[in-house]
Amino acid sequence: MAHTRIRKFNTSDTYPEQNLDNDLCQAVVTRGGSTVYLRGQCPQHLDDAKNIESHDPVEQTHKVMQNIKQLIEEAGGQMEHLVKVVVYITDVRHREAVYRTMGQYIKGVHPVSTGLVVQALARPDWLVEIDGTAVIPD
Repeated sequence: MAHTRIRKFNTSDTYPEQNLDNDLCQAVVTRGGSTVYLRGQCPQHLDDAKNIESHDPVEQTHKVMQNIKQLIEEAGGQMEHLVKVVVYITDVRHREAVYRTMGQYIKGVHPVSTGLVVQALARPDWLVEIDGTAVIPD
């Protein structure tokens, strides 16, 4: 692993009442490298900014995480270089679905994570937005 992950944990232990399986940690230490700050990614296509045709939180989260993966790769990195995510959802009832889906993309990565429930996102059809930070080693 390119970075030092401090106090790794899995959300199945932290939130046993929820059906989650996310590899996270309390802190990430990086040295050198290039920092990539990602704009909040939404369920839309990167090439034309058109929304996907779904109002399902799982499908929206897949698109958001695919965008994050693609942008990190375009910057010359890999998902293992992801150090932080901030998850915004518009309905707390979507939390498990969003985090389960996100967890598929961060398995074994252990970024730090903050989650917020917000009243709305920039477009009314969006249920989830995730921004991230990656550090690509030298």
